[in-house]
Amino acid sequence: MPTLRDIQRDIARSILSPGDSAALAHIAGDGFAAAERFNVYRNNVAITLIAALRLAYPAVDKLVGSDFFDGVARAFIARHPPRTACLGDYGGEFPDFLAAFPAATALAYLADVARLEWTVNVVLNALDAPALQPDALAGLAASEHSRVRFAPHPAVRLLVVGYPADAIWRAVLDGNETALGAIKLAPEPISLLVQRRADSVVMIRLERDEACWTKQLFSGVALAEITPEQDGARFIVLLADHLAHGRFAGWSTLPPDRAATSVRNSG
Repeated sequence: MPTLRDIQRDIARSILSPGDSAALAHIAGDGFAAAERFNVYRNNVAITLIAALRLAYPAVDKLVGSDFFDGVARAFIARHPPRTACLGDYGGEFPDFLAAFPAATALAYLADVARLEWTVNVVLNALDAPALQPDALAGLAASEHSRVRFAPHPAVRLLVVGYPADAIWRAVLDGNETALGAIKLAPEPISLLVQRRADSVVMIRLERDEACWTKQLFSGVALAEITPEQDGARFIVLLADHLAHGRFAGWSTLPPDRAATSVRNSG
């Protein structure tokens, strides 16, 4: 006699693998063949997961068309079944899957557009958190400035792509064929700061050094280890811009021996 766990495992495997028939042994015919009855559930699951992917990747859907998207989505679902019950968490591996999908190799930029769309999805669904207010640092002694490090806001991400994914994304979702046709598709590293704000998601292109500094800031590196000997003024301007636009959620200081202190929130 199979246990409930055995039955659940067989059904989960068979739902996502059309060639797997283990679940059929647990299904009564009741007027219809077990396979026919089970296919109703299998199709409903596939339709639901494809819809979740289409919601997360609308620009990719428009770029390749509905039929192609359905096909690659079904292939993805078979390889990457859901790991949680939350559909909003599903699809993070899709960009890398697209990059390796043989039928999509002619569209070299497609995976980067998908990476950008997943980043947008992540920041849209990120936890709410108060932004660090610049005046929270006003009481610091001058000797402490170099030991400050920051915690990034949950709704901010730094993304590096090899094609102008931001320009493609905007043109496709706006239906702007003129703008889409004007985009140069030569590969070139582009650093994008993606942030959720009150009424929209914004994308800002960063220069190479700005992206390097931002990555260090978001990684919790202390200011003394980031501040460049040259271009220090540009770094200060970038840091001020991050603070002014709420891209940090907290800060901490390192003592002289570099042992981390507890993080102080934005208050």
